[in-house]
Formats: sequence, structure tokens, C-alpha cells
Amino acid sequence: MTETQTKTIASDQAFAECACSVEKALNVIGGKWSVLVIKHLFDGTMRFGEIRKSLHNISPKTLTMKLRELEEHGIVTRTIHATIPPSVEYALTAKGLDLRGTIDAMRTWGERWA
Repeated sequence: MTETQTKTIASDQAFAECACSVEKALNVIGGKWSVLVIKHLFDGTMRFGEIRKSLHNISPKTLTMKLRELEEHGIVTRTIHATIPPSVEYALTAKGLDLRGTIDAMRTWGERWA
């Protein structure tokens, strides 16, 4: 195998690994509602009703589904307070907070090109 062929194979493998990582990230944060929920939680802990009010057109069912998905991926934590009625608060984990730079970069790209 020539040096050029070896470099091409290595380049193809690096691209495939990169594409795989991007796909994994999009599976976690992809979609309109997930990014918007994360964006609002950058400001701090919020209750379900507060998140719903800030996302004007989201149904309770969709919001519940998105919050559960984000919790499963370790992006959001859910804290239940023993009050009557019980109150539930959502906050970003360290993993979720780490998305700030990524989402800011996506916003900047969208402002420039979309």
C-alpha cells in the first residue's frame, strides 16, 4: 500500500468517526423543542409550567416527552419537592451546561447563513 493510500484510508476513517459523533450529538439535542428547552434552562432551574410558558406553542405532552428524553441522556435533572401539590423542577446537568458553546455556535451560524 502506498503512502497516499494509507493517508486516504486514515482520512476516511477520521471523517467517519467525526460523522458518527455528530450524529450522536444530534440524536440528543436534535429537534426544535430540545434545543429550546435547553436554551431556556441555561438561565437556571425552572418548573414545568415556567418552561411551557416560555415555549408558547408546545403541548404538555410534547414537553413531557422532551424533558424525559433529555433526562435519559443526562442533559436535565428532575427534582420533585414534597409539597402539596408536588412541585417538580428541571435544571441542566454539567453535561447539559456544556452544550452552551455548541448551541451558541449554532445560533451564530444560523444568523450568518440561514
